[in-house]
Amino acid sequence: MKKIVLVMVILFLLNGHGIQAASNVSYNIEMLPWEEVDEVLPRYSKFTVLDLETGKKFKVQRRAGSHHADVQPLSPKDTKIMKKIYGGEWSWKRRAIIVIRNDQWIAGSMHGMPHGAGALKNNFPGHFCIHFYGSTTHRTNTMDLSHKLMILKAAGKLGDFLSRTSPYETVEAFIAGLKQQDPYISQLISIQKLKWKPILGKIENVRITRMPILPAEDLKQEISMDVPIEVDWFIKNRGRQHFRGEIHLIRFSTMDSWKVDSESFLKENNLK
Repeated sequence: MKKIVLVMVILFLLNGHGIQAASNVSYNIEMLPWEEVDEVLPRYSKFTVLDLETGKKFKVQRRAGSHHADVQPLSPKDTKIMKKIYGGEWSWKRRAIIVIRNDQWIAGSMHGMPHGAGALKNNFPGHFCIHFYGSTTHRTNTMDLSHKLMILKAAGKLGDFLSRTSPYETVEAFIAGLKQQDPYISQLISIQKLKWKPILGKIENVRITRMPILPAEDLKQEISMDVPIEVDWFIKNRGRQHFRGEIHLIRFSTMDSWKVDSESFLKENNLK
């Protein structure tokens, strides 16, 4: 039996930065490895998905999946709730979630795109995927970075993780936050406090195409650096864009976490 711990209010609300509030959570949220989740949530088990940002909940059933859970909404009502979470349009965007079964609350990450086969009468054309810590996609043997960040966010461990990342890992996480249109991740890595919602609404997709990496030993004493980078963007009403330049990072001491000068980077890409 899991014990109720001190009330943890998940309010990712940063005064005008476009970060919506989630619900109050009073249970211990576990970040279980996939191998354990695979047993806790066996095939055909039913459980509840809680979206961290909106606080909306819907029920699902696990149908398959060997490296992550392939699930389906349980009913048309649950499909409708899930689609509302994604703003009325299905999307590959990752979202931080909490999976609830009995008295267990488990940190996870979902995307919102129906694909493959479906077996339930739920108005959902296929299944979608839920990842847990250590889960992998069909194409790789490593965790998808965006799913990893969302799982850490759901578990309340994202800040600690980012406090230990290298400047290059920080840049990768920053770009992932932009790709997933996640104000919380974007703000957590940024030096400046920005109104992220209108900025992220312009970004349909983004990926790093090139980022030369220096040996870690050369960076131990640095408190600022410029990371050469090439990025492909898909910007709303502008189509595909390519950026070749630098991202400026800074930290206030060698013990602090790296932060991105997001304002200058966004201005260079005509996003601010």
